[in-house]
Amino acid sequence: MRKVALASGLSLVVVIVACGGSTSSNGTSGGSSGSSSGASGASGGTSGASGTSGGTSGTSGGTSGTSGGTSGTSGTPPPPPPGSFTVTFPTTNVAPSVEKTQCVVKRLGNPTSMHMGSIHNLLGPSSHHMIVYRVNDTAEVTTPFDCKPFTDALNPAKGSPLIVTQKKDDLLTLPQGVAYTLQPNQMVRLEVHYINAGAAAVDLTASSTFSPIADSAFQNEADFLFIGNPDITIQPNQTFTLGPTYFSLPADLAGSNFFAITGHEHQFGTNVKISSAANANDTGTAIYDVPNWSWSEPKTQTFDPPVVLPAGGGFKFTCDWNNTSSNQVTFGESANNEMCFFWAYYYPSKGARVCFHSAQSPAPPTGIDFCCPGNNPTIQQVCAGLGAR
Repeated sequence: MRKVALASGLSLVVVIVACGGSTSSNGTSGGSSGSSSGASGASGGTSGASGTSGGTSGTSGGTSGTSGGTSGTSGTPPPPPPGSFTVTFPTTNVAPSVEKTQCVVKRLGNPTSMHMGSIHNLLGPSSHHMIVYRVNDTAEVTTPFDCKPFTDALNPAKGSPLIVTQKKDDLLTLPQGVAYTLQPNQMVRLEVHYINAGAAAVDLTASSTFSPIADSAFQNEADFLFIGNPDITIQPNQTFTLGPTYFSLPADLAGSNFFAITGHEHQFGTNVKISSAANANDTGTAIYDVPNWSWSEPKTQTFDPPVVLPAGGGFKFTCDWNNTSSNQVTFGESANNEMCFFWAYYYPSKGARVCFHSAQSPAPPTGIDFCCPGNNPTIQQVCAGLGAR
């Protein structure tokens, strides 16, 4: 947990949780196909494969399998798409009560540039969640090492996040013509946050499969927003609701097409709801309201056509918790702390950002909104405190 100073002396405790692992490449392995609207958990079809279908081995660096994920709801693995590449987190034995965030950095192995149209992530036991990045590192680090969440990843010169996964089996298929561009021999960072709350040691596994679209089909570059509110204090054995929080979309993102959204909380979380709103006083239009929402398997809601926010508007979001412990729970990166975030995938790209709304004193009554990386000198200082300048 890090405490960073904002304008007018405001101190904001900002902790971002990330998860990742090591990578390996295979030019023909892994990968899963789906409909153009079929992200994980989306109404267009869920990734029905089990956590073992990606076929990764437990060796350092890993090997990629050929079974891939599943499309739609059939549960039958399709042939892996041509030119897919899989990176794996080496099998790691996690002792009881151990909680860590660790990373690996590896070359994807793609001999030429490619436009990546889907990502299929598989998480094994003890994985809390995983973040996959494309990075500009020049040296591989295949042995998991302790790392800070979002390290260097919001500096466009160093890299950017592509997907966050909290589900055991998570397939994100980008809309037709939309993709992430990867350079030849793209370096990839897997960042894994894991915890073993059990009484026996367990083996941690994770993998990520990248599948391309034809270069001729590419039209728009995708990107990623991570938006939340850190103003969380939940008393022991109490329920608590934060929000609705209004976050005003940065002006340069006006007209963006949001094609998928996932809500994020930790173990005491019971719901995340998100609306599109014209302003702070607008009650908004619900866009993410999932029946029986689960913190451990949060649905990724996809939109076809994509959501476009009202001109000058933003998002309104609400988080609910039930603190069944005897301890006060606050915002933090540990699985025993809590978060109120959502990640939103959009196009055309204006860069990846981590954004916050906070009303912590002495912020004005309406609170403040800011994103990292940011252009304002004060915000640059805050982002530097996050390791994301």
